[in-house]
This record gives sequence, C-alpha cells and structure tokens, in this order.
Amino acid sequence: MITDVGGVRVGHTTLWEGDDIRTGVSVVVPPRLPCFAGCHTLNGNGEVTGLEWLRESGFLTSPIGLTNTRSVGVVRDALVRWEIRNGPDRWHLPIVGETFDGFLNDINGMHVRAEHVFAALESAAGGEVEQGCVGSGTGMICHGFKGGIGTASAPAGEWTVGVLVQANHGRRARLRIDGVPVGEELGPDVVPMPGAPEGAGSIIVIVATDAPLLPHQCRKLAQRAELGIGRTGGAGEDSSGDFMLAFSTAPTESPVAYLANEMLNDLYYATIDATEQAIVNALLHAKTTTGREGRVVHALPQEQLDAIMRKYGR
Repeated sequence: MITDVGGVRVGHTTLWEGDDIRTGVSVVVPPRLPCFAGCHTLNGNGEVTGLEWLRESGFLTSPIGLTNTRSVGVVRDALVRWEIRNGPDRWHLPIVGETFDGFLNDINGMHVRAEHVFAALESAAGGEVEQGCVGSGTGMICHGFKGGIGTASAPAGEWTVGVLVQANHGRRARLRIDGVPVGEELGPDVVPMPGAPEGAGSIIVIVATDAPLLPHQCRKLAQRAELGIGRTGGAGEDSSGDFMLAFSTAPTESPVAYLANEMLNDLYYATIDATEQAIVNALLHAKTTTGREGRVVHALPQEQLDAIMRKYGR
C-alpha cells in the first residue's frame, strides 16, 4: 500500500446515495510539505490542477485530491481553505486529479462538497487503505469491469515505493494480469455499456517513496508508472487521461543528500510492479455496482479469474 511509505496517509469520503449518486473524494497526504515531486502525462484528455507549478518548482505543496471530472473545482477550493485554516501561511497550489464517473454517477449533479473533502482529510490515516468502490473510486470502471481505488507497494533495496491509483481506464479485451490475457479469455461483456466507447476513461497514479530524490528523479519515477499501466493492458487511448505524479518523503532541508541517477533502477522496477499490482487490486476489491438509470457494471468474476490463472499456470 502507498501507506507502507512511512508517514503517508490516505482518506476517503464515499457518496453512495439513492439510485444515482456513486461518487466521492479521496486524498493522499504526505508526511511533510513541501516535498520534492515530479509528474508525467501519458495522454492528456483530463485535468490535474497545479501541475505547471509542480513542474516549475519541483515541489508538492498540498495534499493530493482525487475526485470526479465535475468536482475538481470544489475539491481544489476546499484544499485551499483547509491549508488556510490548518497550515502555515505559505504558497500552495493544490493538486487535484479527476476521472469521469458519469456512467454510474449523476456527475452533472456535482454532489461532492467542501465538507466531504474536509471529512476525507480528517479521516486520513496510515495503515490499511480501503480499496475498490470507495471515495473517488466509487463510480469508476476499469477494463470494462468495476474499478476504483487500488494501492500496492514494492521494495527497492533499502527503500520503499508505494502506489495508489484511481483506475477508470482500459478496454476489456486488453486486460492482462501477471501476463495472462484475462480479458480475451473472459470474452466480451454480456451486458455492453451503452454510450461508453471501449477504452474511454482515465487513470491517475500517485507514487510515493522514502528514497531521497530530487524533483527530476521523481519525474523519472512518475514516467515508469506508465509501464505498469501497459502491463495490465492500458495504452493511453485517445479518449483517456493518464496522469502520474511521484513524490519523495525525504526531508528537503539543505544540504540535500540524494541518490545518484545510476542508483534509480531498483526504484523504477518497484514503481512498475506496484503500479501493476495497484490496478489489479482496484479490480479485485471492487464490487458489482448498480448506478444511475439502473446501469450495472460487474466486478471481475473471481471464480472465472481463478480458473483462467490456473489454466496458465499462475
């Protein structure tokens, strides 16, 4: 889990109301701010606020918010209010990422409000992270199955890399798990999703590490997350918004000690592995969901998945 990186906290507020509201907000809170960070975009059909300042400065200056496409503004404004109320008087431009949950959720109702963001921040904690249909992942769809929030971690020598994803991307036929063509084996959905072209959607990847990295090295870690997306079948399709952000929890005070570039390979491998596993975890923890207009998105069928994995010796 991303919280395996010491001091990182995650919080969720889930909105599951009536027949049509399936959305929410999630936050990732580093142990100290500002911290060194970098970002990467695989395909830009989406929105993450604050990235230009992050690229310019090399600093992450606020908690990271995740939500649906229509609620980016309210989450950003709430993070500003939170910083004013609870943080020191310093410059900050909040990072808020989105993916589209309008197939299952009444997205135009814009049901996320500031108090939901505050609740997520107040509940943010280390340790076990709830995954699947929770927080900002409540209405998300991944490779034609119910998706959402997933998280994983991997060791990199003496360091740890943790990843959290908001998985709302991919085509069913392209889904691969541990190299197995699960999507091909399962075949097309018996209940196709009207109005949702295959491959539509997006993914946000947040990478945390306790390794002492400079901003340009964080950017390199963020780039490697796209290889984990590719392992599971994601391709950054034209209609997809695929954004990755990486930050280091190491202190930024001078003098700064950081890893030499030639020492980064283990961190790259860990980022790829943890991203792949986080996407799979989002699928495995999600549950079949009925949303607006009675639309249904099914969870990845566990028994069939187990049989397919056995068939390929996994």
